[in-house]
Amino acid sequence: MDQDGPENIFSATTSVADDRVTVMVTGEVDMSTADEMFRAATDESAPRVTLDLRGVTFFDSAAIHTLIRLAERYPAALEVIPSPQVRRVLDISGLSGQPWLVTSD
Repeated sequence: MDQDGPENIFSATTSVADDRVTVMVTGEVDMSTADEMFRAATDESAPRVTLDLRGVTFFDSAAIHTLIRLAERYPAALEVIPSPQVRRVLDISGLSGQPWLVTSD
């Protein structure tokens, strides 16, 4: 469920180092923001992608679909660092065993 507050405002900040683009995502990733997350991850020419989702507070089926699209686009080159909320959604959806999902410390 959506929650009010400035911490839920979506942002996707991109940085590139060597052959990896890192996208730091914060706030809610839903059908209104999932495409923006995809574009941020694919706009750079780096062949490897890290999605840092530790700042994500809400993650829906559109966001899951975007992860699947990114995994197909970057086979063996995608890394996803989930927030607890994202991890829970991925656990429930059966995606917690994917090789692109970074496990907790």
